[in-house]
Amino acid sequence: MKSYKAMSKEELQVLKAELEKQYEEAKAKGLKLDMSRGKPASVQLDLAMDMMDVLDSHSQVKTEGGMDCRNYGLMDGIPEAKAFMGEIMGVPADNVIVFGNASLTIMYDTVSRSMTHGVCGSTPWCKLENVKFLCPAPGYDRHFAITQHFGIEMITIPMTADGPDMDMVEEYVNNDPAVKGIWCVPKYSNPQGYTYSDATVKRFAALKPAAEDFRIYWDNAYIIHDLYEEGDQLLEILSECEKAGNPDMVFEFTSTSKISFAGAGISAMAASKKNLDFVKKSMTIQTISHDKVNQLRHVKYFKDVNGVRAHMKKHADIMRPKFEAVLEVLQRELGGLGIGSWTTPKGGYFISFETMDGCAKETVARCKEAGVVLTGAGATYPYGKDPKDSNIRLAPSLPVPEELAQATDLFVLCVKLVSVNKLLEQ
Repeated sequence: MKSYKAMSKEELQVLKAELEKQYEEAKAKGLKLDMSRGKPASVQLDLAMDMMDVLDSHSQVKTEGGMDCRNYGLMDGIPEAKAFMGEIMGVPADNVIVFGNASLTIMYDTVSRSMTHGVCGSTPWCKLENVKFLCPAPGYDRHFAITQHFGIEMITIPMTADGPDMDMVEEYVNNDPAVKGIWCVPKYSNPQGYTYSDATVKRFAALKPAAEDFRIYWDNAYIIHDLYEEGDQLLEILSECEKAGNPDMVFEFTSTSKISFAGAGISAMAASKKNLDFVKKSMTIQTISHDKVNQLRHVKYFKDVNGVRAHMKKHADIMRPKFEAVLEVLQRELGGLGIGSWTTPKGGYFISFETMDGCAKETVARCKEAGVVLTGAGATYPYGKDPKDSNIRLAPSLPVPEELAQATDLFVLCVKLVSVNKLLEQ
């Protein structure tokens, strides 16, 4: 297909008229579709419904050590669940605390605790003049929302296919004591689907922070969410930090939210003993225990990491055709036109799309007007400000295949129309 940028003004005007006609026809269909968030589809949630039958009124609800899961106690999680989540993360059970449903809650609490009580004895951030976080972008909007909520200054770090720009990361972390953390989604990053290279993980582990209380916030949300048999491989960060003489530099987070039930999973933090002791100290004030019955239910259902892997292959069988369908439409309709590019992840929940500069907000608005809701343009950048107004996050997981096809067709139509208008303006 001929690149739009190679077309004459007259050719673009003819194309614009045809695209406007198609857009009006699309609006007339009255679509109400949602590709805005990475929610599992109902058919994925159905995969784990047998978990509800693992425990019944006659079940043994005690841990192997004899603790009654219905009662108070074991604030940091039942031993079986700590071992289970440790297996998923590739770390020893002793390095794990198991929490409630959402890893986002753990991350929020970790930042909040640092603000009010410092990190392992350091000055509370609320008493400091400047507190900064590094934010690889495009990135996860909810990470940025947490830091913005606490008034923390966010510094954008460009993403590459190997992970964040590590030259910039090292420059900031090693020289500015106000830099207290960095957000990372190291495997199948949100939204680009990139996995940090071994070299990137090793450079993270070898950082020499100017701040003693600097921590890497390693949100390993998609640690086991491969779409293909040959998924991406990610180095285990805790052991790498220990080898580099930085055992306390990382907080790792994960959950079963997109493995079992999105609203009723279990989550976990992995960190050094020093870090976990610090966390537990405030946990004794905050809670007596999390839902140990749900922890037991997960362990009894999945049994071990191999049980999780087998289960996630069923998820992949549902997700993979959706990703491939979206990518096929993008390539067929936009390939060679010079008005967009996109990632082709091997796992995770998102496809990242780059429009021509200055076209993302208008594309998202056009889609919404015609009945397809996408993640807000700019959401993948700190403060909601995409400097190029070009990044759009596509979430193929929730719609059924027929709706997904309609939504993707409308999306590419809007990309074409907005791009033609932008070129005519120029």
